[in-house]
Amino acid sequence: MARHIDILEHPQTAIEVATATLAEGLPIGLPTETVYGLAADATNPAAITRIYETKGRPRFNPLICHMSDLAMAERYAIFDPTSRKLAEAFWPGPLTLVLPLKPDSGIHPLATAGLDTVGIRVPKGFAGDLIRAFDRPLAAPSANTSGKISATSADHVHDDLGERITLILDAGASVVGVESTIVKVEDGEMRLLRPGGLAASEIERVAGKPLKRKKKASAAIEAPGMMASHYAPGAAVRLDATEVSENETLIRFGTPDIAGIEKAVAVLDLSAGGDLSEAAANLFDFMKRADATGATTIAFSHIPDEGLGEAINDRLRRAAAPRE
Repeated sequence: MARHIDILEHPQTAIEVATATLAEGLPIGLPTETVYGLAADATNPAAITRIYETKGRPRFNPLICHMSDLAMAERYAIFDPTSRKLAEAFWPGPLTLVLPLKPDSGIHPLATAGLDTVGIRVPKGFAGDLIRAFDRPLAAPSANTSGKISATSADHVHDDLGERITLILDAGASVVGVESTIVKVEDGEMRLLRPGGLAASEIERVAGKPLKRKKKASAAIEAPGMMASHYAPGAAVRLDATEVSENETLIRFGTPDIAGIEKAVAVLDLSAGGDLSEAAANLFDFMKRADATGATTIAFSHIPDEGLGEAINDRLRRAAAPRE
């Protein structure tokens, strides 16, 4: 059973125990501002293998490598001018940049799924402090069984992976609540590989150029979170609901009028006032709560596809996708 350490009460103990655990090649439950990560040494193939085994994650799905700051990231990857501008503006924060690896970077190919690029993020707060103390990048996908709902609290990590890992660090609920936005710059053009906790409009404002979306689905996986079915609860997921059927739990946004709401097994409000930041922070926790009601289907009311709504809808479309 995993040991829990409250980093707010025992920050130095948390760093000492965590660095020792990571040095043994063992993954840990790590809080970040986006979601909780399953973190391990990105230069150690045995440690990375344990991430994949713990999550049940396909090895063709690359991992984001977390750094303490831009200077550390420059030791491992090559920055073009646009990527550097974005890093300087948004790191630490919920932005991942997919960059060419430096030759002999030290990041193991298992972390990058054999690609010649690497997704890099600099997290805020304690996670950055831990990486600085460890002085090696941490590969850290979300701390949950692969394809299932991401963890936004230490309790979520414990309930899912507590029997499979030895250490969970607790910093309370994740502030952002959805994973990072992933951007790749090619030939001077920015491509959005995954919407996330940083709004596309903010990226475009800083870069002074448009952020291009995929026009059609591609079989190629260039970054985490690109699999068609992902973030899925046990129950089926139905989107843009305007009515509720028997044996459904409703998750609504902005308190819309929903026909048959009295039939719902339970009703949860992502944000009664229609605040997309609040909705993003609540999303995965509410999906877990809805799943726990025992309903066969979780119905979501319409969520605007703008700002952080783009990231929320991306997660919901993948949760609602056909499952293999």
